[in-house]
Amino acid sequence: MIRIPPKPLLRRLGGAALAGIIAVAGFAPVGFAALAVLSLTALALLWLRTPRPGHAAAVGFAFGLGFFCAGVSWVYVSLHYFGMMPLPLAVIATLGFCAILAFFPAAAGFAWGRLFGGSGRAAVPLIFGFPALWTLSEWCRGWVFTGFPWLGMGYAHTDTLLAGYAPVGGVHAVSLAAAGCAGLLAYLVVTHSIRRRVAMVAALAVVLAAGAALHAREWTHPEGAPVSVALAQGNIPQSMKFDPAIYQATLATYQRLVESANARGTGAAPARLVVLPETAIPRFLDQVDPGCLDHLRDTAAAASADVLAGAPLREGEDHYYNAVVSLGASPPQAYRKVHLVPFGEFIPPAFGWVLNILHIPLADFDRGPLDQQPLALNGGLRVAVNICYEDAFGNEIIRQLPRANLLVNASNVAWFGDSLAPEQHAQISRMRAMETGRYMLRATNTGVTAIIDQHGTMVASLPQFTEAVLRGTAQPFTGATPFVLIGDGAVILLSLVMTAAAAFFTRAAQRRAS
Repeated sequence: MIRIPPKPLLRRLGGAALAGIIAVAGFAPVGFAALAVLSLTALALLWLRTPRPGHAAAVGFAFGLGFFCAGVSWVYVSLHYFGMMPLPLAVIATLGFCAILAFFPAAAGFAWGRLFGGSGRAAVPLIFGFPALWTLSEWCRGWVFTGFPWLGMGYAHTDTLLAGYAPVGGVHAVSLAAAGCAGLLAYLVVTHSIRRRVAMVAALAVVLAAGAALHAREWTHPEGAPVSVALAQGNIPQSMKFDPAIYQATLATYQRLVESANARGTGAAPARLVVLPETAIPRFLDQVDPGCLDHLRDTAAAASADVLAGAPLREGEDHYYNAVVSLGASPPQAYRKVHLVPFGEFIPPAFGWVLNILHIPLADFDRGPLDQQPLALNGGLRVAVNICYEDAFGNEIIRQLPRANLLVNASNVAWFGDSLAPEQHAQISRMRAMETGRYMLRATNTGVTAIIDQHGTMVASLPQFTEAVLRGTAQPFTGATPFVLIGDGAVILLSLVMTAAAAFFTRAAQRRAS
C-alpha cells in the first residue's frame, strides 16, 4: 500500500521543486544571480521547517529534481536527436540522470535533518551548517561516478562581487559564500530580534565587501607582450559532422578559416596562435591526407604561427585518444584528453550494450596521462589545453599550472543544439579563468567561441551557429593564485569544520534547553 505524504510535506516538496527550477535563471544565459541565492534561501527555510531526516532528504531531492530537470534538460537533445536514442528511452534516461544528480541535495537534506533537525530558529545551523552541507554536496557531485559538477552554485556569480573568492578557493569557495548569504538571509527571515537582523545585514555586507576586495587584487602578472590569436568556429552541423560524404568539405572549411586567420592585409596582424574546435578534423590523424596536414602546417609556419587542431589520435593498435595536436612553427605536440564523458567517450565496464542504442561516433577512447605538460609553442607560449567538458573540473585544470601562461579549451557543444548548454559551458570557462588568473581561449564548433581575460570577462565572442573566425589578442600571464597552489582542499576542509562545529554547538544548545 502506497503511503501518501502529509499535506504540509507535499507543499514543501512542491515549493522546493519550484525553487530549484527558479534557481536555473541565476545561471547563463539569463544570469540573474540573485535568484540562485534566493532559491537556496527558500531551501534553507524549507529544511528548517522539516526536522525529520527522511522528509528533509525528500525536500532536497525535490529541489534537485526541479533544478536539474530545468538546468540540464539538454541531455535529452544529445541522446535523442544526435545519439538516435528512441524518444521514450531518451526521456527516461534524462529523468534518471537528473534523479541521480538530485541525490546529492537529498543527501545534504538528510544530513541536515540528522544534525540540525529540531533546532528551531537557531542561528548556527543556518549560518554555518547550511552553507557547509550545500558546498560538500556539490563537491561530492563533482567526483562521484567520475563527477558532474555542472551548475555548481558558484558559477551563477561570475558577474557578482562573490566572484572575488574564485582565485582563493575556486568555484566551491564561491558556492560556500553564496550559500552563506542564503543562510544569513534565511535567519534574517526567521529571527524576531531587531539586533540580530541588523547583525545579519552587517554580516552580508562583510561577505560582499570581502569578495569585492579580493576581486580587486591582481594575483598574477603579465608575461611578455600580448599575442594575436584567432579562434575558428566551423559551424559543422552535428548530424553531418562524422558523415564521410562531407569529410572533404569539413577539411576545406577549416583550411579556409586558418588561411583567413594568417592572412595579411586584412586590417589585423596575422594570428600567432590559431585554435580549432574539438574533433575539427573528424578522422583519426593517421588517416588524414598528409598533404592536407602539410598545408595547415605550412600556412601557419609561414606566419611564425601555430595551429591547435582537435583530432582523434591513434597510437598503436589499441590506444585511441580525443586529442588536440599542434601544427606549425613549433615541434609537433599533442594533448590527450584525460577526463572522458561516460557513454559519450568511454563505455563503463558491463555497459557495452549501450552502444547498440546510442549511435555516437568515437565513443570509446582511452584516458590521456595525468602528467601531461603544457604545449610549448612559438613565442614563449605555454598552453594548458583542455577539451570540452574537462574545463568543468577546476582541480584538474591546475595540474599544468603555474607552468602554463595561457588556457585553451577546444569544444564541440553542437551535441546539445540550441539549448542552455553552450552559454552554461562558457560561464564555466569564465570561472576557470578567474580561478587561475589566466586568459582562456574557447574554440567551439557552433559556439560559444570566445576570448576570456584573467578576470573572467568575455572580451570578445562569436554569435552561435555561424561560420567565422574570432580574432583578437591574448595576454600570457605568470604567477599563481592561491587556488592554483592548494586547489579546493582548503574550502572542503573548512566546510567539514563548519559542519562539525555547527553540529557540536547545536547539540550543546539542545542539551541546555532540555
